[in-house]
Amino acid sequence: MRAKVICSPPKPFGLYQNSFHLCRLFLKIIYKSVKGQIDRLAHYRLCESYRHVDGVRQKVILHLGALDELPSIEQKQAFVHRINELVRQYQTAAFTLFEPSDDIVEQVAQKCLREIVQKQRIDFKTSPHQDLQVINLDSLQHEEVKEIGAEWLCMQAIEQLNIKPFLEQAGWTTADIQLALTHIASRAIYPASELKTSKWIRDNSAICELTGYPVHAITKDKLYATSLKLYEQKAALEKHLSKRTNELFDLQDKIILYDLTNTYFEGRMQQSELAAFGRSKEKRSDAKLVVLAAVVNVEGFLKYSGIFEGNLSDAASLEKIIDELSSRTLSADNKPTVVLDAGIASEGNLKMLREKGFHYLCVARSGMNK
Repeated sequence: MRAKVICSPPKPFGLYQNSFHLCRLFLKIIYKSVKGQIDRLAHYRLCESYRHVDGVRQKVILHLGALDELPSIEQKQAFVHRINELVRQYQTAAFTLFEPSDDIVEQVAQKCLREIVQKQRIDFKTSPHQDLQVINLDSLQHEEVKEIGAEWLCMQAIEQLNIKPFLEQAGWTTADIQLALTHIASRAIYPASELKTSKWIRDNSAICELTGYPVHAITKDKLYATSLKLYEQKAALEKHLSKRTNELFDLQDKIILYDLTNTYFEGRMQQSELAAFGRSKEKRSDAKLVVLAAVVNVEGFLKYSGIFEGNLSDAASLEKIIDELSSRTLSADNKPTVVLDAGIASEGNLKMLREKGFHYLCVARSGMNK
């Protein structure tokens, strides 16, 4: 296969001399050999010549095939002149509507221009009088660069969970809702203290642009306050989220996983009603603890959580929250199977589960012979 240019634009170009964006179209002929035939077939391409920082470049605009409509070289040259003229008029907003013509060259040129515009093969939006400059990308400096990817994803999840309508029904103001959504998304993306979170929001995150809360108003004290206000809605919000996730993913909550853990405090916690000395799972017998109980389904969605006294035994905690399970599902009659570990599966707890109509699965405390 061999190519050569047979029809190029007229010279001098005048209007094209100092412009990057006005196209210079020409015809290029490609000779292709066909198996079993001696003569090679000619195929024409309408190409664009443009200036680049590294020199002149060419690209194919349209494949015209054999171009049987224009058999003579004179017709092809006239076509090159006309298509350049039409494109230049289109770029300079001096274009007039197509008019019917009996001239075959005009018909082919108008047809090509329609195809060029339809396929967007040439950028017609750039002004021909715009001054273009070459920019070194390594010299660019950015200001106020913010991350938005994870923030956008979190806001999509918050919207699906209907958290904003829930807070509106609870009587929250618009500003309080915006701050709460900002804090919820920030906790999911950047779990840190309120002091670090407030700095991260101001310096790195675009979450305020999504929630509408003014970023300059973010302070650690406001984040503390909205955390306490959200905690006041904990029970109702957990119930709402439990039912909403079941609706979104068509879950039945046939199996419930129940477990506990605890965490310790470095300080004395003398004013705390919950912190107490107990059996620390982190071997910190010198520090006061609180117990965290969590109930999740097999898909990992939280059904219930609670913070209890640090000296609460694993077995004693179950009765305090088992009554919440039915209200956290779609139906009050939906009694899931509760999965327990050996530390919680006391005889009293198993009897209580049977009396309340729950099935359970646990590790037996007694030997296998029983």
